[in-house]
Amino acid sequence: MRLILAAAFAVTPALALAQDDSAVQDALKARQGYMAAISANMGPLAAMAKGDVAYDEAQAVFHANNLAALGNYEVEMHFLPDTAQGQVEGSHSLPKLWDNLDDVRAKHDDFKVAAAAAPEGVKGGQAQVGAVVQSLGGTCKACHDNYRAK
Repeated sequence: MRLILAAAFAVTPALALAQDDSAVQDALKARQGYMAAISANMGPLAAMAKGDVAYDEAQAVFHANNLAALGNYEVEMHFLPDTAQGQVEGSHSLPKLWDNLDDVRAKHDDFKVAAAAAPEGVKGGQAQVGAVVQSLGGTCKACHDNYRAK
């Protein structure tokens, strides 16, 4: 898996030479769509964890399965050079992200592991959902604290 990720990041500079405005915009839109999909599934789980909505195991598993699928998604293709905040309108990624791709990769791997455990983890009640939300949220926060503009 690491070899595949390394290869994906290795071709990124070559893609930068061939990229145009549409490739940059497509990468940004895809990255933002990926983050929106995570949020759309985390929101209902967080609401269950807080007790804002009643615990519903089927719905919790549904959203956790979606997060597990998103964890398996390889996002590297969406981190093209020149797609940082200040380089393209609408980006919230800090430029230092591209200097720390190994760390970004490791943080995404942490999300992948937490997301894979989520479908089983949310079963059994509200407290279990809370633990899953904390685990997943911690992986998101670890990356966003370092690489996303506030």
